[in-house]
Amino acid sequence: MLMRTDPFRELDRLAQQLMGPGTWSRPSAMPMDAYREGDEYVVAFDLPGVTADAIDIDVERNMLTVKAERRPVAKSDDVQMELSERPLGVFSRQIMLADTLDTEHIQAGFDAGVLTLRIPISERAKPRKISIGVGSGHKEISG
Repeated sequence: MLMRTDPFRELDRLAQQLMGPGTWSRPSAMPMDAYREGDEYVVAFDLPGVTADAIDIDVERNMLTVKAERRPVAKSDDVQMELSERPLGVFSRQIMLADTLDTEHIQAGFDAGVLTLRIPISERAKPRKISIGVGSGHKEISG
């Protein structure tokens, strides 16, 4: 039998029972990291125990929504659960993306329980050099 020493274990268990697992209408949050890497914005979500087909990614305007469902593992009838701490249910996260990101070219990868989204920075948001005309290169517009 597995035991852990945690004085708040029963309180955590009771809170989990009262709140219940996440549902599609009331999902639980999922942890994430977000950072810029070169000309891309990278967002990584921790989704251990979730299969790739249980992940749903949507972009509407500038709102990115990621939903995932961790389903129970099928067990035979002779299995007796001793300890169950891994949360099941639906997890979700919404992120408002800046106008400077190219939402048409988002790439998604899933490896070792981590969903990684790579969002390119749009060309109009990248710094660019503006040349200055000297002398006769200027034209005056009269109205």
